[in-house]
Amino acid sequence: MQIGNSQLDEMCRTVIVPAAAACGLEARRVDKHNQGGLLKSEIIRFIEESEIIIADLTNERPNCYLEVGYAMGVDKFRNLILTAREDHNADSPNHKVGGSKIHFDLSGYDVLFWHPDDLQGFREELEKRIRRRQAIIEPSTQESQVPFDETWYQHHRTVASEGLKGAGFLGAMEIRFSLLEKEIKRSPAELLRAADAAQIHTFGWPIGVVLNNNDKCRPHPTVDGIVAEIVPDTSSYDYWAIRKNGDFFLLKSLFEDERDKEAIFVDTCSAPLRTGHKGPCLK
Repeated sequence: MQIGNSQLDEMCRTVIVPAAAACGLEARRVDKHNQGGLLKSEIIRFIEESEIIIADLTNERPNCYLEVGYAMGVDKFRNLILTAREDHNADSPNHKVGGSKIHFDLSGYDVLFWHPDDLQGFREELEKRIRRRQAIIEPSTQESQVPFDETWYQHHRTVASEGLKGAGFLGAMEIRFSLLEKEIKRSPAELLRAADAAQIHTFGWPIGVVLNNNDKCRPHPTVDGIVAEIVPDTSSYDYWAIRKNGDFFLLKSLFEDERDKEAIFVDTCSAPLRTGHKGPCLK
């Protein structure tokens, strides 16, 4: 929100703060609750860590639009609630031609408009909207019994499948892992150390390979963990992701395809045959 505007400060104090409290949340503003760091870094941390993000677009402040864009960029659409004074609505009889408005990029978004003369009504509606978002974000008791976050896995599966196809492979092995208790929260550095120590060495090329000496293939941090896409050449493809809560996803090309794309390998993933061979190769 615009900082230093007396009307907006009053709206925040009488509407946003109590509405958040009624939903079990603590409303924080970076100008009042920062920890003395760089303001830009503090804002990013607030956005990344917040359960609900309320952005008031009144008076068209560029920083507000920038921060909304960042929130969307880190996939926090479900956490984001947009508000604005009702004269910013182009359909409002109070809207002035050439006056402040909701910019075109967000004009189709579900903006909650408020009137200065009805802050109580705004507070009630905002509380309802926060609760609806919380219901979407928090899984039900039944859903919480399922360890896999399908949205997260499907996102990485889609990205990895495109990369696999781009590398010229059709077949792949997929692994996914999740903890039943998701109370842990690890930093990217901790996740990287865990990934480095947990590589499964087989056939000379590890499963979950970590290449720290290659800028293109090295793991990189994301908003919720670390991701690595390894395409050292045309002989293999690896993609894996680890989330801060311990979720893990891997998709990699098949060892059989790396050896000879003109051959069909049978049972190479099973136990070795008595003769010591991994399985027959059919030309």
